[in-house]
Amino acid sequence: MKKNTVNDSDTGINHQGTETWPEKTDENKVDEWQNLPNTPEEESRLANEFVRQIVSCVEAGDNETVYALVAPLHPADIAELFAQAPVEIRRPLAAAITDLMSGEVISEMNEWVREDLLKALTPQEIANIVAQLDLDDAVVIISELDPQKQQETLQLMASDDRLAIERALSFPLESAGRLMQRNLIAVHEKMTVGDVIHYLRQNDDLTTDFWEIFVVDPSHRPIGTCKLSWILRTPRHVLISDIMQPEQTLIPVTMDQEEVALRFQKYGLISAAVIDESGRLVGMITVDDIIHIIREEADEDILKMSGAGDGDINEPVFDSYKSRVRWLITNLGTALVASTIIGFFEGTIAHMVELATLMPIVAGVGGNAGSQTMAVTVRALATNQLTSSNSVRSIIREMRIAFLNGISVAIVLGIGTWLVFHNILLTEVIATAMMGNIIIGGLAGVLVPLTFHRAKADPAVASSIFVTMTTDSMGFLTFLGLATVSGLTG
Repeated sequence: MKKNTVNDSDTGINHQGTETWPEKTDENKVDEWQNLPNTPEEESRLANEFVRQIVSCVEAGDNETVYALVAPLHPADIAELFAQAPVEIRRPLAAAITDLMSGEVISEMNEWVREDLLKALTPQEIANIVAQLDLDDAVVIISELDPQKQQETLQLMASDDRLAIERALSFPLESAGRLMQRNLIAVHEKMTVGDVIHYLRQNDDLTTDFWEIFVVDPSHRPIGTCKLSWILRTPRHVLISDIMQPEQTLIPVTMDQEEVALRFQKYGLISAAVIDESGRLVGMITVDDIIHIIREEADEDILKMSGAGDGDINEPVFDSYKSRVRWLITNLGTALVASTIIGFFEGTIAHMVELATLMPIVAGVGGNAGSQTMAVTVRALATNQLTSSNSVRSIIREMRIAFLNGISVAIVLGIGTWLVFHNILLTEVIATAMMGNIIIGGLAGVLVPLTFHRAKADPAVASSIFVTMTTDSMGFLTFLGLATVSGLTG
């Protein structure tokens, strides 16, 4: 995506503790923004006082001041302004700064904020915005529209743009086809460096932002890449195929975006060619798009493990409720399993109240041990570090770690139990139960995600619930069972 460079002194972001606003803003209002306090965590955020003033001006209908204050901001900061503003202010704010609502601003917005604003725009307004964007950003916006509005918007676009977007929409969600850009430079392998330079200078329709050229054969299949620096330092008579780098990472158009991100990370790519089923060059993906994907996938895995849905503070309340409540109800069901196990030992607990005091410790620490192993396993699966070739070795490794952790925690807990209760049998029971549950937690933490992965399900989705159920249930069963069979309560 193209970025406009804006001097920091012309923005509403805290830098050096001072904001300076354009002269056309009312002088009294400008004074309110000078010498605002700056804290380390706010260096890259809009000043709170600035946001409050924008809201105040919008509510007062002072659109002229709103426009003057927002105009110097970078598009990404304007997008952030909408996210920080109250929901009821966003649409009148957009109306006050219509000329500033560029495609780049829309593409930088939080998806929930953008969805709300797109509902208020006409198909013609959306078409005008989308026309300013690269293909990958345009596809994101068009895909968020309802079917009828989507078709109306596409019909208002230029035929070439419409066909490109419709082609991209035909690919699966979160695939390379949705991410790729069509604006690239591709040259024939028989061209010389001089031919390439002439081609670049004489064709005004070519993209102006590129740092790599793709070399293709007569069938338009990519056979290599060439950096601009190589072209600039090579004599004009040399064939482009003689200086190109033949080794390249090709991305199938249907590849999942998470796998694409892993390839960029593994091979340190700046850009990569996207090919169709026949191997023809159809687009490219650049690292700026991948940075967003890496962050989104990481956030998604963390939130899935907690059952928190999208976890976005701009998500509608009812949507957040629906995504969270189903996991809480599932968790309630698994908690009943542990509760049932406790019920089997009512007599044991009645004879020795100390057991009720200590058993949550066994379950809680075992649960934490399982969560640690689960987090490591889910991350290893997501980054392709854990595969079928090393899964057994990984399980053995986690068991060794769990065994060492179990011994250490059991010794500490055993000493503490002896000092408090002065009961050697109780000390032996709880130390043994603690060690066993930590080992069980480690085993569950690696086996549950692996089972989901082998079943072609996302291991981050429900692993935490089942790991917690296992450690709670087995913790209570082990501790109370040992207390019963050992005669501790006899």
